[in-house]
Order: sequence, then C-alpha cells, then structure tokens
Amino acid sequence: MGFQSPAALLLRLLLLQGVLRLVWGDLAFIPPFIRMSGPAVSASLVGDTEDVTVSLTVLQDEAGILPVPTCGVLSNETEDWSVTVTPGAKVLEVTVRWKRGLDWCSSNETDSFAESPCILQTLLVSASRNSPCLAHLLIQVEIYANSSLTHNASENVTVIPNQVYQPLGPCPCNLTAGACDVRCCCDQECSSNLTELFRLSCFTGVFGGDVSPPFDQLCSAGTTTHSVPDWFPFLCVQSPLANTPFLGYFYHGAVSPKQESSFEVYVDTDAKDFADFGYKQGDPIMTVKKAYFTIPQMSLTGQCMQNAPVAFLHNFDVKCVTDLEVYQERDGIINAKIKNVALGGTVTPKVIYEEATDLDKFITNRETPLNNRSAPRIVNVEEHYIFKWNNNTISDINVRIIRAEINAHQKGIMTQRFVVKFLSYNSGNEEELSGNPGYQLGKPVRALNTNRMNNVTTLYLWQSAGRGLCTSATFKPILFGEDVLSGCLLEVGINENCTQLRENAVERLDSLIQATHVAMRGNSDYTDLSDGWLEIIRVDAPDPGADPPASSLNGICLDVPARLSIRILISDAGAVEGITQQEILGVETRFSSVNWQYQCGLTCEHKADLLPISASVQFIKIPAQLPRPLTRFQINYTEYDCNRNEVCWPQLLYPWTQYYQGEPHSQCVAKGLLLLLFLTLAMFLSNPWTRICKAYS
Repeated sequence: MGFQSPAALLLRLLLLQGVLRLVWGDLAFIPPFIRMSGPAVSASLVGDTEDVTVSLTVLQDEAGILPVPTCGVLSNETEDWSVTVTPGAKVLEVTVRWKRGLDWCSSNETDSFAESPCILQTLLVSASRNSPCLAHLLIQVEIYANSSLTHNASENVTVIPNQVYQPLGPCPCNLTAGACDVRCCCDQECSSNLTELFRLSCFTGVFGGDVSPPFDQLCSAGTTTHSVPDWFPFLCVQSPLANTPFLGYFYHGAVSPKQESSFEVYVDTDAKDFADFGYKQGDPIMTVKKAYFTIPQMSLTGQCMQNAPVAFLHNFDVKCVTDLEVYQERDGIINAKIKNVALGGTVTPKVIYEEATDLDKFITNRETPLNNRSAPRIVNVEEHYIFKWNNNTISDINVRIIRAEINAHQKGIMTQRFVVKFLSYNSGNEEELSGNPGYQLGKPVRALNTNRMNNVTTLYLWQSAGRGLCTSATFKPILFGEDVLSGCLLEVGINENCTQLRENAVERLDSLIQATHVAMRGNSDYTDLSDGWLEIIRVDAPDPGADPPASSLNGICLDVPARLSIRILISDAGAVEGITQQEILGVETRFSSVNWQYQCGLTCEHKADLLPISASVQFIKIPAQLPRPLTRFQINYTEYDCNRNEVCWPQLLYPWTQYYQGEPHSQCVAKGLLLLLFLTLAMFLSNPWTRICKAYS
C-alpha cells in the first residue's frame, strides 16, 4: 500500500478537524475543502468570529513536504491572489479571487483551448486570533483557459441557417460561446482528451445533438426494429438522413428574432376583405378604403383596444377607462363609409349628438387646471351604434354620441362607454331578434309571459356583485348555446321561520323564469302565439302553500328549494345559404331542495348565516336524425373500428370519404378524378408503356 500525497493527507485532517470543531462549537470553515475552477470562490467562517484574522498561503508540495502554516501574516507568495472578508451575523464570508484575470491564461497559451490546466495551485486559508491558528480552508485550484463563463466570446452576429434545409441548432447543448460545455459531446470546442472525460455521460436526444433522428418510415430504420409489419419493405422511404421530415417542423417563419413587449396585444393590420360576397356572422365590417371599421373593445386580457374591428352580428357593451392627460380623440365617423357590395353601394352612418349633463358620472379624480382661460375641448363619453342588417348585408347605421366639454388641460380619469347593436332591417322599434330564422350563438333566448299585459320577456340568471348577496345581484339574460352556472347568497338568521325561508327562496328562483313560453326560432313573432312558441315544462315545482315538514329545532329547515335547473333541448333545423340554423325543441325547469342548518362557530351568536341558492342552464343538442345502428359485423369484428385501432381501413381513401370535412364533397371528387386523369396520362407516356406499344406494333 502506497503513501498518500501531502495534499490528500492534509485534506483528510482538515475535514476531521472541521467536523470536530463544529461539534465543540469552535471556529470552523464551511466547507473545509473547495475545488476551484473559476476566478473566485467563497466559504463561510462560523463560530466566535470576533477579532479573527484571515491569511492566505500558497502550498508548495512538489518536494513532498508541506510548509507549516503561519497565521496572522500574509505571505509574499500571494501576489496573484486576494482575500476579502464580509462580516455577517456570527458568520464571516471569506472570498478568494484570482487577481490577474483569465485573460492572462489566454495570453500565455498558444492554444486557447489547451488540454492542460492554466493555473494549478493549492491554497491554504487560515483563521487566527492573536497568532494561533484556529481553522483552515484548503483550496485546490485547477483552472483551464476556456472553463469560465467570462471567456471573451466573439461579438459577430450569429449566422442563423435556413431551418428548412438544415437544423437551426445542430448542437443545442453548446450553451457557452468559446468554451467547452461539460457532457456536450457535439461541442466542437471540446478537445478529444476533454471529451474522453465525460464520453460515457453525454447528453442524449435532441439536446445532445441528435437533431435529425431516423424517422419511422425510413427503410434503414426497419432493419433495427423487429416489430415492423410485413408490408414495410414495399412502402418504406429510401432517403438520406440529411433529408429528414424534422427540418422546419417546430418553427417556420422569420430567422431573425423580434423583440416585443409581453403586454402588447396583437391586432392584425392586414385587412382581409370579406364584404365582396356579403357578410357572415363574425366577419369584420369593411370600409370603402379597404380598412376595418373599428370601435374600442375589451380584450381577453382586460385591456381596451382602440382599433378593434367590429364583427358582423356581434353585440357588445364595454367601458374603457382612460387618463385625460394621454387621451386622444379618435377619428370621426362622420366621413366613414361602410362597404356594402350586395346593395351596390356604400352606407354612411347617421350621427346625432347629445350633451352630457353630469360630468361626475364619467370623469373621476378631477383636478381643477390652473389656467382656466384655455380653449375647451370636446370628448365623447358614450357612443351607441345601431346596425340594421338584411340577410348578409348592412342597410343602415344610426349613431348616437354623448359628448362633454372640458378644459383643454383637464386632469382626471374618464370612463367611456361603447355600445353596438345589430337589429333586423324590419324592426322599427329596435326590437332585437335572436336570429333569422334560427337562433344565433350568443343571442338571448326569447320568451313570453302570457299572464301579463307586457308579455315580452326573456330568461335570466344572476350576476352577483360585492358580497354576492341576492339583494344586490343583478340579472343577465340567458344566451343561446352557452351553459352557465350562477348563484347568490341569502342571509338567514338562527331563528328564521322555515316557511318564510322557503317562500323567499322560491320567490328568488321564480324571478329568473318570469315566462310561460319560449320562442322556437330566433324570429318568432311576439304577437302570434302559434308562430313557434313552446310552453315551458315545470317539473317538481314547489308549492309555497303546502304544509312544510315539521321541525322542532331552531336553525334547521328541511326541504328548502335552493337549486334551479334549466334544460333547453336544441337541434339543427336545416341551413340557409350554407349556414346551419338551430332551433329550440323544449325547455324544462326543475327545482331541487336541500336541508339547511345554521352553522355555529365556537358559540351560536345572533349573526346571519348564508344560504347559497343557484341556477344552472344546460343546452342539450338532439340529433336531427337518429344515428345508424351498428351492424352485427361491426359489433363482432372490431379491427375495422377506427376508434379502437391505429389502422383505419374505412378511411383508406380519406379525402373522398364522408369523414373529410375540409372541402365540399363535390370538389374532392372533381380533384380526385383530375388526379386520376393525370396518373393515367403519365402511365401511357412512361417509357415502359411506350416500349410495350412498340413491341406489339
């Protein structure tokens, strides 16, 4: 057994000494040994650090003899190193730095990526109080010329290749410019000897440089896999690995990066004209200047977009908050002309102006300007747009603008309101239709109440605010095709009368469905009950006059109506100009009850408890035709079921089957026949066919 080197022996002694000193509560370095590969390292000196002096010594163990550490006096051999001590709470942070900088390594090395270390030394940091050594820190320095992140990299602009023809990053693990990255075997800056140190631990996959793996359809890939099907040699692809389908798969676009703010909302400025053949629901409204007709709207992030296009048949009512110091009035809509090709011309908005009476309603945090003699300015506080539509065209636009006159230097926060409504061309009293003839998604469900004179109504849900109490909740209409769950809270005391509680809950729930009939279509006539009006089916409707279950305890009420379920059956009823029309087949309301019990804390105080009541809306789509039942063959032989197998034989000719919905079936058939014609011509004009014809002739 050979003898250990002096540095290794000293390391074992320092580790043992450090552990014992921590146990005894004496002064100690944590950690007691550091392997240094950069320009600076740090360690913590814990214990009684008062009046402690730190010194540094470079150990010379070439002769096999370690010098005796001298504490309290800095050796003249530390001209290349510096020691800084940062005091803390019963801890001293000791930092050792290389003075000359790593450029000194590059200037001394002919090869900037030398295989031998540039700096190879052993340092000993000692802590003493009044000369006796109390703790030691051993630092093994081994720095290569290219092992630091501070290596000066080239400032030339990186040439990004075209990722359509070659991988964008052939070596993704090469993260450091001008340096060898550990475990990155594809890094060209690593020498062969350095790569041998971590060759068995190289990064794998795409990160490790395998950016062009052989794809499954490659013929050479089938030779290494035993699970390929029998037909694989006939349909595999003969292609070099450089021609891989992974090129450009993850990103296709500009090769130069673009800096954008994370809070910026993207708006497509390249206007696409949809008005040449009439508008469809959701199409942006165009002007004669090939631009979008824009009105401020609220985005999904809560920001107010000033140049948001108005979508055809999409109503909205938004409020935008603006600082008056940065507010700029939008371009006037008086000269705006809406494109309407189907009517053979344009539509000019008809604008009327009104003056705002109460500025405090629109402007808050107002500050009186010092110069009141400046010229006033006009701001629009409300804009109401009414679009009259006929089929897929716009026939008329009426605009009502409420404006206010303020000082030119007025400061404050202004709240603007923008309202857009689309009404049918034959609705003179601004009566809004929900579709023509079928319902449109997002439109209110039309309803009638035959038990009162003003019978026009709709179905509602709660829109809670503040604490969510039912007393402060407002109503919002039920929109066609949107499943919603809403609710509010009833305040109930411990001595609440159960009969009164049931009546109050039933009254709150009944206020949502103050209707007897709903419209089957979106344009059903309110004055004609036979024009597609369906009676609402009420199931398990509670009777407030019935005798409730008896309860002998305060704070407990049984069978309290607390949930209202509204189920609406809908179905497709044909199409108008290629647009599917949906109608309502029936509406059912159902109440469900709960047992309420007052919830006490540590003591039952006379405080109001909260009883949640809720209402839910569910739209259930009924198919227009019952699905075709499965045959006995389809039930028994599941290998032809596309939902259970990876291979789907019924969709072998997918573009010409009923499953393909990308294009009309007639266009798919025409393109298929055209392709078949080209293949037939190519076969007749091919070289083997001409030789066969010559042989017979």
